[in-house]
Amino acid sequence: MRNKRVGLRRQGVLEHFLLRIVVLSRANPLSPARRTAYLGGMKDLNALMQQAQQMQQRLQDAQAKMADTSASGTSGGGLVTVSLKGAGEITGIAIDDSLMAPGEGEILADLIVAAHADAKRKLDEVNAALMREAAGPMAGMNIPGMPKLF
Repeated sequence: MRNKRVGLRRQGVLEHFLLRIVVLSRANPLSPARRTAYLGGMKDLNALMQQAQQMQQRLQDAQAKMADTSASGTSGGGLVTVSLKGAGEITGIAIDDSLMAPGEGEILADLIVAAHADAKRKLDEVNAALMREAAGPMAGMNIPGMPKLF
């Protein structure tokens, strides 16, 4: 019998406590200080969202510039020149006539590969500089789950 009374008493205290919380929350959902802090946080969140949108726009602009970027690489002292555009698309190859002799195929192939590697390295440097400029203060940060921004 005593356990039953204690149980009812506890239930009454709990109901009273919950009723008190409901009454207080309806009377003053946010005090002026809490309301100011909450709305101030919203302003910070809005500013953060605007910064994210601006950064996204800068990154899109940088990607458009990267698509128009071109670079040339040479090998063999200028005997072979390879031109690349955008993400590495070959737009041109210039080969000196002296390499068109029979038996020069292997040398020519090696020179083309070396010229392509040179052009790709130069193009990657230009594209990385564009992305660093677009990323601003986020450049070089390593945020888990996000791609590294140069």
